[in-house]
Amino acid sequence: DVRIAVLISLSTQNQQQQQQHTTRPSQLLYVHPKPTHARQKQQQQKTRSSFSHSHTQIKNMMTSAATPIPTNVNLENLHPNLVVCPSKAFASLFTKIRDKTTPPGEFVHYAKRIMHLLAEDALAELPTSPLTITTPCGPFVGTQSSSSSSSSSNDNELCAVSIIRAGDSLLEVMRDILPDVPVGKILIQRDESSSEKEAKLYYSKMPPHISSKRVLLCDPMLATGGSACEALKVLKETYGVDLENVIFVNVISCPEGLKKLAAVYPMVKIVTAWIDPILNEEKFIVPGLGDFGDRFFNTV
Repeated sequence: DVRIAVLISLSTQNQQQQQQHTTRPSQLLYVHPKPTHARQKQQQQKTRSSFSHSHTQIKNMMTSAATPIPTNVNLENLHPNLVVCPSKAFASLFTKIRDKTTPPGEFVHYAKRIMHLLAEDALAELPTSPLTITTPCGPFVGTQSSSSSSSSSNDNELCAVSIIRAGDSLLEVMRDILPDVPVGKILIQRDESSSEKEAKLYYSKMPPHISSKRVLLCDPMLATGGSACEALKVLKETYGVDLENVIFVNVISCPEGLKKLAAVYPMVKIVTAWIDPILNEEKFIVPGLGDFGDRFFNTV
């Protein structure tokens, strides 16, 4: 009887174990195959293609605008007499004046700092001659430029001409450096009703004998080049200025305006602080800083 009871107990335990084994869910371990080189390349291409063309354009534009000269741009292809100022200070100063939240007073402050550096570089492009002076410690052989107030030759005299109204801001800086410089004015405005924003001449007034002077033409923004071309035309045809004696000084330029000046007036030297990559549909420089005159004179 005892043996029978033991056999029955063992049989019952075996049945219970079999039931547990059959009701337990099977555990399957899935091992992901290692990605092959072809699979990795395909995934990378798929990821890259997910970005839209517009995003790529924006990225390229911002990269180009992050430095004074857009990437992959040959300056000689823009204008044969183009000079871009090399100041390291421009990066932070331009950030301030580009920011649309910068208050008018701060805009004027930082814009003037930029224009002082720009004006000095423009004056450095003028012809120079040797000059020997005596320091407290001995003689020194230096140079003097045609902007020197001691020069009496008409060929070396300067005249600063502003394209009203924004150009008056740069003219102020020129007069800070050269208080006695004669001043000329040209009023040219864009026709905002036209799609091409053609420039129209309204007024001009120049000092006597400007035809024998070197001219610093001042306008902060070179966009389409229409106003600059019209101003140069007035200087040449109305006042007899030799355009090889003209230096066009501006804060921000763009390839479209530079190429237009190169096609019509390649002999004019251009000194700029920054080249932005494009114009928008309204012919404003992008990223630019908006309307320079409105922001400088607080008429926004």
